[in-house]
Amino acid sequence: MVKPGEKRLRILQTLAEMLEDPKGEKITTAALAARLDCSEAALYRHFASKAQMFDGLIEFIETSLFGVINQISGSEPDGLRQVELILVLLLNFSQRNRGMTRVLIGEALVHEKERLQTRINALQDKLEAALKQSLRIAATQGRLSPDADFANLANLLFCYVIGRWQQYAKSGFARAPSAHWAQQWPMLCVACLSQNDA
Repeated sequence: MVKPGEKRLRILQTLAEMLEDPKGEKITTAALAARLDCSEAALYRHFASKAQMFDGLIEFIETSLFGVINQISGSEPDGLRQVELILVLLLNFSQRNRGMTRVLIGEALVHEKERLQTRINALQDKLEAALKQSLRIAATQGRLSPDADFANLANLLFCYVIGRWQQYAKSGFARAPSAHWAQQWPMLCVACLSQNDA
């Protein structure tokens, strides 16, 4: 006997798998039910709406990312290293979770409830704020100028991540987000450290 919690998880996993389709077609509850070999009514026993299913995916993304970000900030004292680890986390999470990448960039939410996009925007703001906090720590450690423009620097770094996510999705998941990281992180680092001369 499958427990209700396990069935909910299976529905969300299947939805995420369907989002991995590079063609990016709109997912209907009928198609989702067919993939799960159940009726649409069976889906609605676990989720009140398709929007609620997307809420479940966004919750998974948020929990996964901030669980690790909290570990990073708790175990890594160096602020600039925190920035590096958070960026690597965001790129690798996308690479391992293709369907979630389409949710993160809002592509999968285009035909869904507007509040879902608002929720993703809020999640992106929180991720950018985490980078800003680590940059502030780096400044207290003398790695960056205390007068550095932390908000714009965090935004620049996060725009880099979003750009890599976009390329990954738009290339049919051919252009890996972490490709060229070894070459590009030193360039990003120069942008951060140049704030010492600002």
